[in-house]
Amino acid sequence: MNIVMTGHCGLIGMTLKKRLEEEGHEVVLAIDNRDAMPIDVLENVIDMEGKIDLFVHLADFCKINKCVKYPSLGHLNGVNMFRIMEFCRRNKIPKIVYFSSSRVLSPERNPYTAGKMYGEELCKTYHDCYGIDYQIIRPSTVYGSFNDQTGRVVDIFIRNALNNRDLVIYGDPKTKTLDFTHVSDFVDGVMLAISGDWNTDYNISGSEEFRVYDLAEMIIEKTGNKSKIIIEPAETAQPQKVKLDITKIADLGYVPKIHLEKGISDCIEFYKNLLSYHKSLAND
Repeated sequence: MNIVMTGHCGLIGMTLKKRLEEEGHEVVLAIDNRDAMPIDVLENVIDMEGKIDLFVHLADFCKINKCVKYPSLGHLNGVNMFRIMEFCRRNKIPKIVYFSSSRVLSPERNPYTAGKMYGEELCKTYHDCYGIDYQIIRPSTVYGSFNDQTGRVVDIFIRNALNNRDLVIYGDPKTKTLDFTHVSDFVDGVMLAISGDWNTDYNISGSEEFRVYDLAEMIIEKTGNKSKIIIEPAETAQPQKVKLDITKIADLGYVPKIHLEKGISDCIEFYKNLLSYHKSLAND
């Protein structure tokens, strides 16, 4: 397939792009702010009619607390999805894979989930009105060995622990959970989804609901450092319990392979090596 992709510089995007190319697909246009290619450039792309088989949209602002503070960030996610659906309509792109969020399934509502839910509805709208097939993929707390700049909880905790800084949990430490997913498992699920049914949604997780407090303890123990765990009140409209039903993707043969403890150990080693590399550069 010839593919247009947004968000290829991120953890998921980079891993998925590599897998798609390994399986013989070609990403003919890759768009990411981190590569000086904002979504706005789609307005200037011409002569793609009938040449693209699939649009993969990953690029969105993904921090709920920042979207609560600056609601326009969540709104912009929806605006960008509208631009993308119009690009698909104008260029007769027959299929789109839209990466939504597991958080739309939580009872809490915020500008981030509003933007994601709008994106899901746009997929359905453009299918019903213009015949564009879609898949809605809902990730859940994806992590991996990657120099992540988006501030995911695993990366923040590991970086802080390696630097003897506190690990902060926002919410009740006895009940706050997340459903963690290693990026390689997640991409396995995405590839299965693409070969499965269309005009539907797939929840993809590692099927490991885990207390955030236990994660913090695990990371402190594995790094051997003396960071403290600090408990703060729950952030506004931030989901406090996340557990996905992955039955639909499991029916396609999806089985997560990398359990959280192994994945965290690998991430810690990655960040240790990265920290040593940066220290060596500073000493040169």
